[in-house]
Amino acid sequence: MKLHTLTALQLGEKIKKGEVSPVEATRAALERISQAQPDNNAFITTLADAALAEAEGVQKRLIGGEDLGPLAGVPMALKDNICTRGIKTTCASKILGDFAPPYDATLAEKLKGAGGVLLGKLNMDEFAMGSTSETSWYGAVKNPWDLTRVPGGSSGGAAAAVAAGECWYAIGSDTGGSIRQPASYCGVTGMKPTYGTVSRYGLIAYASSLDQMGPVARTAADCAAVLDATMGKDRRDGTSLAVKSGHLLGGLTGDVRGMKIGLPVDCFGDGLDGEVRAAVLAAAEVLKARGAQVEECSLSIMKYVVPTYYIIAAAEASSNLSRFDGVKYGWRAQGYEDLTDLYNKTRTEGFGAEVKRRILLGTFVLSTGYYDAYYKKALQVKGVMKRAYDAAFGRYDLLLTPVAPTTAPKLGESLSDPLSMYLSDIYTVPLNLAGLPGISMPCGFDSHGLPIGAQLIGPALGEDKVLGAAHAFQLDTEFHTQMPRGGDDQ
Repeated sequence: MKLHTLTALQLGEKIKKGEVSPVEATRAALERISQAQPDNNAFITTLADAALAEAEGVQKRLIGGEDLGPLAGVPMALKDNICTRGIKTTCASKILGDFAPPYDATLAEKLKGAGGVLLGKLNMDEFAMGSTSETSWYGAVKNPWDLTRVPGGSSGGAAAAVAAGECWYAIGSDTGGSIRQPASYCGVTGMKPTYGTVSRYGLIAYASSLDQMGPVARTAADCAAVLDATMGKDRRDGTSLAVKSGHLLGGLTGDVRGMKIGLPVDCFGDGLDGEVRAAVLAAAEVLKARGAQVEECSLSIMKYVVPTYYIIAAAEASSNLSRFDGVKYGWRAQGYEDLTDLYNKTRTEGFGAEVKRRILLGTFVLSTGYYDAYYKKALQVKGVMKRAYDAAFGRYDLLLTPVAPTTAPKLGESLSDPLSMYLSDIYTVPLNLAGLPGISMPCGFDSHGLPIGAQLIGPALGEDKVLGAAHAFQLDTEFHTQMPRGGDDQ
């Protein structure tokens, strides 16, 4: 039995029936990691012994009659900016290279309670700053579909690991598309929920008003099951919401009859690759054939999203990363003369180029004389964007757009042109600015055999609509079942 070709829910069902044990599934995953890791570099830390021990514990709980939910015993992995007690959590940065948190993130606690088996921590762009997963101190992640190309970022390790069959689902973080864009590049499904629905306690912050954790898996149904286990109010996170949980998976009927879906013409113009455009429009036709109403609409705010996002994100990053100074935890430079010299040397040697670039940009836009001109103005535009989406969802249940303008670029191309890398986020960053849910679902392949993703966007707390439409699409297509060459026969 090729366990790695199963979805997370399919494996969970086999475990529930006793056809596969959590230990067997974990051994299969560790074997896949040993095969794929030298090529794609998806993991920073692998927890073989701990994962097997955890699997044995879950097995005993199941034998004892505990009902742990549909993902009990299913091995998974976490992005390396999610705190795990006693387990190295580096943010893919030299400055946190030996940091082992004294506590678990709320999300990690919840997955453990639901019987999740943690295989390890996933590679990423340093401090989640990047769109290619090339800025990691531990080396670039590579796309399993073509090892000469990037997997996307910053949750590139999560998307690459799921695509290569190294785990059945993973948790990433999404500040401006960092779950959805790599999911698109790697041909898997990735969901960013509404801001506040999943506690951020234990997520090492990049931009606190934009960050949100969510699942990467093969299917929308898998994502629904993960969100059912992780959503809800957390007293340790003041921005978390008291939302209904546990209902998403059961609500997937495949029925989209009467649902109104808008196609923003502003997302299908210049700069969008022709093959990507064709695949996303074909996805619209699939939903239309299932009974949805699809029509063109306008989102004129699109031209403002990238500068607005990078001003706000960089400003918050410059504040959040000020704590990494070599004093309390993390890496410390040697040979310093005084406290100021310690700060300078530690941060100069500990941070990579992209992190430094964003800290400098953020410090600039927050500085006296520029705050009103840049940061305050960006916050005002953010409010305009929120109102634009509110107006759109007064007319439509969902919006359908591309996830990225192109398929996965070659390794090194984006790093040599940071502005182009920033512009590649144009379709994903509006959701973070407006706090909305969105999903990337595989919808085709380009002429090079690289995956293409389509993005469904819903109103705030509209996860049920987003997942419902994505599930309906996947009932009628097989793009989400495809694996990289050799991935389904090893």
